[in-house]
Amino acid sequence: MGKPELPDRLAQVLVALVALFSLGNGAFMLVDPFGWYQAVETVKFTGPPNQHFIRDIGLAYLTCGAILAFAVPNLAMRWLAAFAGSLWLAIHGFLHIWEFMTGVCAPGIFWQDAPGVLGPPLLVWAALGILFAQQKVSPAGIPDSLVLGAVEKMSPGESEYFREIAGTPGHALEKFKHFMPVTMHRFEAPADLFHMARIAATLVEDCGPCALVAAEGAVRDGVDSELVNAALKAEPPEGDLKTAFIFGAAIARQSIEAFTIGDTIEEVYGRTVRLELAMTAATVRAYPAIKRGLGLSKACSLTPLSVG
Repeated sequence: MGKPELPDRLAQVLVALVALFSLGNGAFMLVDPFGWYQAVETVKFTGPPNQHFIRDIGLAYLTCGAILAFAVPNLAMRWLAAFAGSLWLAIHGFLHIWEFMTGVCAPGIFWQDAPGVLGPPLLVWAALGILFAQQKVSPAGIPDSLVLGAVEKMSPGESEYFREIAGTPGHALEKFKHFMPVTMHRFEAPADLFHMARIAATLVEDCGPCALVAAEGAVRDGVDSELVNAALKAEPPEGDLKTAFIFGAAIARQSIEAFTIGDTIEEVYGRTVRLELAMTAATVRAYPAIKRGLGLSKACSLTPLSVG
């Protein structure tokens, strides 16, 4: 949610560095295998050079580098690609550890190789750890059991419809996990403006638990809890925040007001912000709509709407 912050950029830099290292090393091995053999001092202890095998390993490095480079621009959504790109690098590192532990590789050679062999996969995993610690990764790729557990922890009693989706044939939950980030796409829009539209659209659907989930998401995104509670009461403060709230409600009601209010928002904040508010207001309705279709929705009037 929102523009990448310093930890997000750090994660991108770490993965980018490993991608560049892998691409450069792989290209060197592929183009000049004997030159690479001479340049890497410790490789001589593994036996005479074999240009075919060196090129084979070079291709593995190039593949890893290409996958990691693909992941860098949108690491939160492509974290699984980054993990996949680190797998061969990690297995290569484990081989070196095994050889060290079994006496095949001398300690001096092992530690000389360690930065270039163990460092790259560890840097990628450190980058992914940064994103996971901030909960800034797409749920796509995360095992269903972990996603269901997270939903239950965040919204106790609200995981029933997720479990129904998970039990549906045809990998329904896996497809749904790809949809979920769409409802929270925010890059240019101010957090408070964005969540006013989002909460308003949820309130129109008259699903109390869904409104609370939207409200808690706003608080996690840095919106003041008093402002969030005011939105839950349909009493946002006057000004742009109220305009955004009305805009979200108009989209949910499919009201013609959405055209004129959207124009007002666009004049002040630009087309991109209008799009982000429209996208969240339109897509967040999927959650209560699914619950209603399954007979699981609970009216706002039956749910205390407040966040701490």
